Amino acid sequence: MGKHELEEAFIAMIRRYERTIYKVCVCYTSLEWPLADLYQESVCRLWAGFPKFRQECSLSTWVYRVTLNTCLTGVRRSIRRPQSVPLVSNLAEALAEPEQMEEELREMYALIRRLGPLERTVVLLYLEENSYQQIADITGLTLCNVATKLKRAKIKLRQMVNA
Repeated sequence: MGKHELEEAFIAMIRRYERTIYKVCVCYTSLEWPLADLYQESVCRLWAGFPKFRQECSLSTWVYRVTLNTCLTGVRRSIRRPQSVPLVSNLAEALAEPEQMEEELREMYALIRRLGPLERTVVLLYLEENSYQQIADITGLTLCNVATKLKRAKIKLRQMVNA
């Protein structure tokens, strides 16, 4: 595949999975890692890995894995950095939400962001209508562990809503 064909195939892939990349990044947005930075870093890593993609899994699974790993790496780096005092007390106020998102979706994503990284991932993949097997393939968890994590995350989300 020539350079021009590779670029065209990559652009088509990004267009196809743009919402997926965006949704994963939204769940890992923080003061240290704004949405635009996570999205850009994810696209850069997808570009770097695209020529090496061996089709051992589906393209959607690969996009999820690369994007998720990029976001988790950013979260881990943030944890290792010295903590700074944020200028705003509420993370949800600091995040620029897309205007087309309805209020209920914003509230749902704000609650999801309060979950731990792995729970966030499982819930996000579930909301994207991935099967438990697909979630296991993407995250590296067992099917049983996916079910357990999802159940616990649902309980926590219900408790947050009712609090």
